[in-house]
Amino acid sequence: MKSIEVKGTARTIAERSSEQARALKEIRKNGDVPCVLYGGNEVIHFKVTNDGLRNLVYTPHIYVIDLDIDGKKVNAILKDIQFHPVKDTILHVDFYQIDEAKPILMEVPVQLEGLAEGVKAGGKLALQMRKIKVKALYNIIPEKLTINVSHLGLGKTVKVGELSFEGLELISAKEAVVCAVKLTRAARGAAATAGK
Repeated sequence: MKSIEVKGTARTIAERSSEQARALKEIRKNGDVPCVLYGGNEVIHFKVTNDGLRNLVYTPHIYVIDLDIDGKKVNAILKDIQFHPVKDTILHVDFYQIDEAKPILMEVPVQLEGLAEGVKAGGKLALQMRKIKVKALYNIIPEKLTINVSHLGLGKTVKVGELSFEGLELISAKEAVVCAVKLTRAARGAAATAGK
């Protein structure tokens, strides 16, 4: 898995919720994003510039984050992001500190490879799950899960429960469809003609 550095600055949390709301508004007004780091001995509140998060958030890749908060360095993963419902700007980010001895949960992008039998017969390959949730030690988690679809015939699917990857426990629902070869009108027509 690739790594990316994110620099942050610690922030203090006000005791009263009205003061907290005002402080968060001020952080966002200054072009920063309030963040929280979980998973360590203590919960750490900090802020990161919008630009500092751009390469981490707006990408199809997954990263181990080298988090630097006022010089204190930890390895973390992205846990959750909140976006503004209208402007789509980042409102809040949660990080999770990695412990090398403990497995973590992470969504890993799916990549399909091979030419499906059903596509050769006129069907259309549809990727229905862009990411699969896995549980593993962070240094075992790959950048992507590659699934070979060469054997996939017309109208057939690949479900999470049919997959296995060394060292990974797949957490997504076993019945969830990862990809399918859908029948197109052309394929239906060809099948009907062949049946006559």
